[in-house]
Amino acid sequence: MIMLEYVKVILQKVSFDLKLFEKELRKSISRYLQPTEVESLKKWCYDNFRHSKIHTSVLDECFELTY
Repeated sequence: MIMLEYVKVILQKVSFDLKLFEKELRKSISRYLQPTEVESLKKWCYDNFRHSKIHTSVLDECFELTY
């Protein structure tokens, strides 16, 4: 759970740069988080970044390959 909270902080800090945001999100999904944490992250991401179409498209892309 600690890693999940850390990932959230990182994503918030890099959200200004879409490429970096995508890179960090992909890295978090594939390397750092357990499947249940990925689901929690997915919900959190959509809750926090749904206001931005460009972020939403990145989220859709990154999470479509998950469980």
